Amino acid sequence: MSARDVLEHLRRLGMSGYEAKAYVALVAAGRPVNGYEVAKRSGVPRSTVYETLGKLRARGAAYEVRGSSDATEYLPLPPEALLDRMRREFDGSVEALRDALPAVVAAPEAHLIHNLTDAEAMLDRAGDVVAGAHSDLFISIWPEEMRRLRGAVLEAVGRNVEVSVAWFGDGPDAPGNVYPHRYSAPETVLEDLGYRLIVVVGDRREAVVGGFGGGTAWGIYTADPAVALMAAEYVRQDIVLQVLADRVGADELDRLFATDSALLRLLGRAKGSEHA
Repeated sequence: MSARDVLEHLRRLGMSGYEAKAYVALVAAGRPVNGYEVAKRSGVPRSTVYETLGKLRARGAAYEVRGSSDATEYLPLPPEALLDRMRREFDGSVEALRDALPAVVAAPEAHLIHNLTDAEAMLDRAGDVVAGAHSDLFISIWPEEMRRLRGAVLEAVGRNVEVSVAWFGDGPDAPGNVYPHRYSAPETVLEDLGYRLIVVVGDRREAVVGGFGGGTAWGIYTADPAVALMAAEYVRQDIVLQVLADRVGADELDRLFATDSALLRLLGRAKGSEHA
């Protein structure tokens, strides 16, 4: 991790830019240093370095000591102790807000739905859905996207969420109850659709649905329970089809799709792509 990354993470945890630079300078010095040296090492302006050090002292991230010349010098709180303290403060704030925020939230006038226009935003929102699931998750996913979500899905399995995955990959490389998509084969699906479809549904109340292909990504997030239920049913029915193909054989299913009048009526002219 670069020095710039360290500073960015400290800012995310509540330090200002100057505070982060001054703290890193104190840690890197390895001995007590005065304000002038902190400014020199960190790039914090001399006009503000003592104010910055005062803020670090106020948050307990630095301490004043008396040097050999009786001048004021500064030592950092060791990084391990600082991170433990930040974690405790962060967790305490999260727990407090968990009770306080719902009390001020107005009832929505309509169920939330919004567009997702890039891969990062879509996978972040899908991760939110996985993290928020309490009872069940229905997921249709390819290995490229599962690599990003695997940790969150593993955590869901660990908290006893029922996870069902329609898996467009080779081998059981996804957490949960995994059903490899062999009918039709993943390469056939990709050729028919032209993109990798992702569906992630949490508790049948919120969902992310989208596609990845050609270097772009697009999709939606919705908290409309009707839409989420339909998305869950899409994944569930696709899984049922994979299980049936395993049980009775793909050839027998092909024969049914080609000869059964009810199936022909429902499928119309979509034969060849209906299993996607």
